[in-house]
Amino acid sequence: MRRAEKSRERRNKIVALGVGGAVLAGLIGFGAYVFTKESDQRKAEDAVAKAPIKNEKVWDAKKLGRTHVAKPVTYPMTPPVGGDHHQAWMNCQGDVYAKPVPDMNAVHSLEHGAVWVTYNDKAPKADVDKLAAKVKKTQYSLMSPVRQQAGPIMLSAWGKQVTVDGADDPRVNQFFTRYVMGPQTPEPGAACSNGVTLDAAGAPVTGGGMQE
Repeated sequence: MRRAEKSRERRNKIVALGVGGAVLAGLIGFGAYVFTKESDQRKAEDAVAKAPIKNEKVWDAKKLGRTHVAKPVTYPMTPPVGGDHHQAWMNCQGDVYAKPVPDMNAVHSLEHGAVWVTYNDKAPKADVDKLAAKVKKTQYSLMSPVRQQAGPIMLSAWGKQVTVDGADDPRVNQFFTRYVMGPQTPEPGAACSNGVTLDAAGAPVTGGGMQE
């Protein structure tokens, strides 16, 4: 009986070791798979970030003013991509505004690393809704209508701007990947909250307020 018990114990240990080894091998294999997948994803994102953005307009960041001013500023491009601006930034933690925002506050948001999505009356509602959903999930971004802009949908960052064909245009993800808190940011890490927002009537207010 003792021999039989000892034999069973040995078999059980061997089985346990075998199962444990298989589980360990599986965990190692799964970890390697996850690491490889994440590495491939990072490489893909890096490739997107480095690829040229078709028809992107670029301004010399050194020539864009960064002085805080109280008087109105006339910007040479619509929407503006930089220049002197108000001392308060527009809230840009995924804020979607249903009404136009003050250019001078939005420019300050760009200085902090935000991407500003804008659209006019020619933009299809389905595209506007899809872009709004993307902005709401993205810190350091904001969205608002700019009726006088040339293109139906435009994306702006500090010194950068592109007109896209719609929400599914690959340049949308490319622009976000490159410029949300990207290398163009004059003040990386600066706040995008507790600034200016819009109240229910569309008037600028500091701190709280109503977005879409």
